[in-house]
Amino acid sequence: MFLDSDLLMSALRALTPILLAALGGALCERAGVFNIGLEGLMLVGCFTAVSTSWFTGSPWLGVLAASLASAAYSLVLAVGAVTLRGDAVVLGVAMNLLAVGLTSFLLRTVFGVQGTFDDPELAGLPLPGGFSPLTYLAWAAVAVSAVVLSRHVWGLRLRGVGEAPDAAATLGVSPVRHKYAAVLVSGVLCGLAGAQLALGNVTLFSENMTAGRGWIAVVAVMLGRALPLGVLLAALLFGIAEAAGFRLQGLGLPQQATDAAPYVVTLGALFLTTARRRGRTTHTPGTSDPSGAAS
Repeated sequence: MFLDSDLLMSALRALTPILLAALGGALCERAGVFNIGLEGLMLVGCFTAVSTSWFTGSPWLGVLAASLASAAYSLVLAVGAVTLRGDAVVLGVAMNLLAVGLTSFLLRTVFGVQGTFDDPELAGLPLPGGFSPLTYLAWAAVAVSAVVLSRHVWGLRLRGVGEAPDAAATLGVSPVRHKYAAVLVSGVLCGLAGAQLALGNVTLFSENMTAGRGWIAVVAVMLGRALPLGVLLAALLFGIAEAAGFRLQGLGLPQQATDAAPYVVTLGALFLTTARRRGRTTHTPGTSDPSGAAS
């Protein structure tokens, strides 16, 4: 049977890194910072989690180090885009490229291997109920984010900074401080996403092991309109697509085809969402049709 409980559990494990990173991206979006550096932040988290866990023997220290390292790496975006007013898109792309090269270099320097580091002594995260604790944390983070953004003073101020920074500043709210906070929190969440991917889903590090999941998280933010529940639903869609790809691979389909499943779903979702939004814009009351008559 194709649809069963094992497929659902695989989908939930697959969506966790995407969900954590997408929540970080959603916070940045609400603060007015378009963060497409999620891929690089996750990759830094992956390497830091594995290296710290291997040297200390504690996966929890690996999780802590991953969150701190990714938060520190996110300062590149905070300083460049917020303080220096640089282009956030260019900075994000540069961060992604730098993370790939930096982690590949450190893999050779620290572990003396190329491609993949896999050691039986590498401690992974425990799996109570079949999931790592970070999976449960990700679901809790959705609820916390929703409450903070809709009811908490800090969340309301963050939204105000993203929508009207000048107006927020006149009310005594610091746009710079809130933007920095959003970017740093996104770095922590991406670090947790990297730790989940490297110590929860698997127990190893390989070059560029995020494999586009950070970009999928960016798409999840767009599809979910930076709303925690919307981001969750989008991440769940991609998690199901990834799990289904692995299942189809087990049934004999080529690996290349199954690996492409999440990205095909991503493109399809973007196409449908864009077409739907354009349709709503075209049929907005008061607009004119091609013949000149009011719609």
